[in-house]
Amino acid sequence: MDYLGLIDKYYAGQEELKALLMHHSRQVAEMALEVCDKHPEWMIDRQFVEEAAMLHDIGIVCCDAPGILCKGTEPYIRHGYIGAEILRKEGLHMHARVAERHTGSGLTREQIIAERLPLPEQDFLPETIEEKVICYADKFFSKSHPERIASPEHIRTTMQKFGYGAAERWAQLEKEMTH
Repeated sequence: MDYLGLIDKYYAGQEELKALLMHHSRQVAEMALEVCDKHPEWMIDRQFVEEAAMLHDIGIVCCDAPGILCKGTEPYIRHGYIGAEILRKEGLHMHARVAERHTGSGLTREQIIAERLPLPEQDFLPETIEEKVICYADKFFSKSHPERIASPEHIRTTMQKFGYGAAERWAQLEKEMTH
């Protein structure tokens, strides 16, 4: 599977945004692969994890987030969902699940309804070990500050701001990934 070709296809003419996406996605992929290496008992498909990590944010191209060079029209909260639509259109259904389930520590149907988020009213929670590994690794790297690696303490504090069980889901994910 040629994830670079796919990124080139959707980011044609947007070299700065593509470079930011590639940098962030490579950071996430490297950490996700480190987690895989620490847990050989999980028997994770490393190639899939690398591909899915490189594609998890492909939907940002459609979003309005000028601070990270995104010049689209969609709200940023939809980037995972949009990315999943792109990946499904390309026949990459498992990769699509990673894209739509990596936001925060996952999004619940209750949260989407209560906060009136512009997403389908359903759960978008990481379920498979691959989805969890990439969701976990993603939290350490920000596209707005690509030079930084967040500390686990910073991530815990950030997750507490989102309510709806986000901090608890993060704590469980962190425990699972670091045991």
